[in-house]
Amino acid sequence: MLKVEPYTYLIPAALIMGLFTFWPFFQTIIRSLYLTDNLGRNALFVGFENYIELFTSSSFYNSVLITVLFVIIVVVVGVVLGFCTALLCQRTFPGIRFFSAAYALPMAVASSGIALVFLVMLNQSIGIVNQMLGTNINWLADPNYALLSIGVLTGWLNSGINFLYFSAGLAGIDRSLYESASIDGANRWNKFRFVTIPSLKPITFFVVVTNVINAFQGFAQIKILTSGGPGESTNVIVYDIYRNAFMNYRYGYASAESIVLFIIVMILTIIMFKMSKGGRINA
Repeated sequence: MLKVEPYTYLIPAALIMGLFTFWPFFQTIIRSLYLTDNLGRNALFVGFENYIELFTSSSFYNSVLITVLFVIIVVVVGVVLGFCTALLCQRTFPGIRFFSAAYALPMAVASSGIALVFLVMLNQSIGIVNQMLGTNINWLADPNYALLSIGVLTGWLNSGINFLYFSAGLAGIDRSLYESASIDGANRWNKFRFVTIPSLKPITFFVVVTNVINAFQGFAQIKILTSGGPGESTNVIVYDIYRNAFMNYRYGYASAESIVLFIIVMILTIIMFKMSKGGRINA
């Protein structure tokens, strides 16, 4: 006999989740089928016209390409930085606590706040980046460097939490595996290749998936540093949604973009899980 009482305790949480998560999502789906007024109210039902316009827009396809490049930069920089810093902190040396705190610091920094700092650092005239490299590059106004600059910044912001994940994964590796490898004559490289890397596959899978999802949602640093420019070189999908909704007042069209973005992220997530077995990436 089914016991109903245990499920009644879930009702408050389910109502809150439905109110603040599922209801707005369903409203977005409905709004994507309408033309809206300047206040975002549904004015005229147009069916799939917003989607048709979206998939025939060269600007949208450019946003998809820019977003993919942005995600690749963010994931590579964030995962590599987090992994390397976690490896460095596995050894005991003077000041280890200071370095551990420094490597984890990006997770405690607001993206909008650090974006303002980088706005000065990347300044062509007074920025410390050009002074250190001996260059004269306008990092945020040059289409060749703007996306790379913001991608590296976002990757660094993500590296803090990645550092904690990888540190936990490294701490959980059974020391006896390294002892057995030493007895078999394995050097440091072989221990790293055949013990460390395979043992970190579940953590690596989780970190990559979460970094991909977070990268698709990057917005604040792009809004502050480039506003999608120069041209459309940093106009990722999330910023394009913001621009269409709150600058062009095309809430229906922006809602259609939101649904497409949701589908893209969902498909990528499913693909990444299909490439794994029980949370483990195939070797």
